Amino acid sequence: MLRLVHHPFSARSRFVRLCLAEFGETVEFTEAREWERREHLLQINPAGTVPILIEETSSPLCGFDVIAEYLDETRGPMQRDKRLLPENPSERAEVRRLVNWFLEKMDEEAVRYLVHEKISKIEMGSAQGGGS
Repeated sequence: MLRLVHHPFSARSRFVRLCLAEFGETVEFTEAREWERREHLLQINPAGTVPILIEETSSPLCGFDVIAEYLDETRGPMQRDKRLLPENPSERAEVRRLVNWFLEKMDEEAVRYLVHEKISKIEMGSAQGGGS
């Protein structure tokens, strides 16, 4: 079974959840708060970021783009009509560029600020920058 270490309000985590849903994967979700810098998260991903996909048959996959491509390569050929990336290399590069652009811009200019101000600060202790 797949396990996804994520944060529910992370744009990158939501993207990976969408990819998993496209392939109809059954997933166990584990919520991680990146700002806590917990040891078990750092052992899996020294960068301390989410999402992280853990599959019993391979090492942990870190990063939305790595996970999406892995899912497309391992699940996509069995479901031709649900492939996430096109067959043509230049078309694949364009899809990668657009997805990266959208997630980076959306996260930097909208999501990260809103999530930090309206959600994360409530969950954080005052020593971590939380509070009003």
